[in-house]
Amino acid sequence: MVAQRSRGDRLLHSVAVANIKSQIKRNRQNEADRVQNKAVRTALRTSAKRVRSAADGEEAQTMLREATRALDKAASKGVLHKRTAARRKSRLARAAAGSES
Repeated sequence: MVAQRSRGDRLLHSVAVANIKSQIKRNRQNEADRVQNKAVRTALRTSAKRVRSAADGEEAQTMLREATRALDKAASKGVLHKRTAARRKSRLARAAAGSES
């Protein structure tokens, strides 16, 4: 049997309904992790946007510090790959340096 999850009237994807106890639990854990990871990724995008839109250099540096910390934390928790986090930090640092002048 296949259950379908949808958001509004859009079908996201089909999910097989497990009948094994351990897999039922694993599916619950995966869904909880997915929701949490989505929240973290959204917060990362917000912090990156704040760095890019910071008015002066000092404010940009403060925002960069917070964004860098959040990216490192996400990478250590496995939400992002460590190289992805490093690439994003590098791009944000260049953006913050550009806003100083």
